[in-house]
Amino acid sequence: MHIGIAGNIGCGKTTLTTLLAKHYKWIPRFENVEFNPYLEDFYKDMSRWAFNLQIYFLNKRFKDVVEISQSNECIVQDRTIYEDAQIFAPNLYEQGYMSDRDFENYQSLFNLMMSLVKKPDLLIYVRASIATLVHQIQKRGREYEASIRIDYLQGLNDKYESWIQSYDGNLLVIDGDELKFSEEPAAFDEVTRQIDANLFGLFPQNIKK
Repeated sequence: MHIGIAGNIGCGKTTLTTLLAKHYKWIPRFENVEFNPYLEDFYKDMSRWAFNLQIYFLNKRFKDVVEISQSNECIVQDRTIYEDAQIFAPNLYEQGYMSDRDFENYQSLFNLMMSLVKKPDLLIYVRASIATLVHQIQKRGREYEASIRIDYLQGLNDKYESWIQSYDGNLLVIDGDELKFSEEPAAFDEVTRQIDANLFGLFPQNIKK
């Protein structure tokens, strides 16, 4: 079984992945940001490094999806391949950080990859306001994230909302502003209650808020 955790920078994806892996005894698959060879350069000069960064992420994410599809384990994944192509690359393109040529090349490669993989058994989207995202980003104190602009985060949030409205797989939306699952045990219990209802048939699937 493949569980994907989706959401904007700072929404709590990695924390939720860790908590769910421990709770359900799932195998976690984390997004590697500490050793990304492009990330620090990208935040300093987005126009120069946008295409390189997105191809790097796409390559890593496709490798993850292939490995997950070949596994018999229950795996929970911190960020999905769909977010790269539906959120981050289009946002960079529309904000002028990626050229027409690079974006078309990227989309062509993504579409080819998508013909070879299937959607997660459950996608969990952590919805969070800009205020929550900024608070979480500042709290974790990654130096390379200090230069992230508010309009960049807002653009990503808008893309996420548009994508989620059109997503046709099994989906659960978690309110990251209200459910402080990293701090409050009761909030995490509510998250797992919703997941149990979705996966184990207590209520109809495709729950949306």
